[in-house]
Amino acid sequence: MTVHFIGAGPGAADLITVRGRDLIARCPVCLYAGSIVSEELLAYCPAKARIVNTAPMSLDEIEAEYVAAYDQGHDVARLHSGDLSVYSAVAEQMRRLDARGIPYTLTPGVPAFAAAAATLRCELTVPEVAQSVVLTRVSGRASKMPEGESLEAFAATGATLAIHLAIHALPAIVETLLPHYGADCPAAIVAHASHANQTVLRGTLGTLCAQLEANPIERTAMILVGPALAASDFRESALYDPDYRRRYRGGPA
Repeated sequence: MTVHFIGAGPGAADLITVRGRDLIARCPVCLYAGSIVSEELLAYCPAKARIVNTAPMSLDEIEAEYVAAYDQGHDVARLHSGDLSVYSAVAEQMRRLDARGIPYTLTPGVPAFAAAAATLRCELTVPEVAQSVVLTRVSGRASKMPEGESLEAFAATGATLAIHLAIHALPAIVETLLPHYGADCPAAIVAHASHANQTVLRGTLGTLCAQLEANPIERTAMILVGPALAASDFRESALYDPDYRRRYRGGPA
């Protein structure tokens, strides 16, 4: 018996890996975060699978489902939104499974920031404009930010910021970022990226608050900030330059 943690992607049912889809199809038990994960993915479950929406459940109750499946020898497909590597709340589940000796695997998924970038049709890293992407959030009820991980510190780098779980704090975020990026810096909010009901607000740091006030968004949104979002006058990457020598183009290995 194995618990298979699966990144279910940002929303659209077809934005899941083939491995993730196939694991869902062969597991007799499926636990999914129903508040975010698309129910369309449940169509991949076996006909008589036990399907459990974990949205209203505590961690103890979720652990009990794993234990029951383990006792019965049933593999579990555990679906989390986006990718498992960020803001998935998988770490504490793995810790409990380790304590019980229950085996598990992790299958990555399409992260929300990647889906938001695709929706905006932009690359978050642009030569000599921005070569780093910071995935972050702000302090909230669930947990506070560790000391040193402040928006001010990240903004000082000029990197592209992908701010999760923070739409409620947009005015404070804008106030913090303005001294570093300026009012004309490209910014966007993408809510429910890849869903049929996705919403996109695209503007600048100076306009974003007014745009949100006119088009309220309460949750499941990504805030993106940085010059790469609207870069057009930039040097092309050396990767495809005919004078750039590399192993596949006559250069050293």
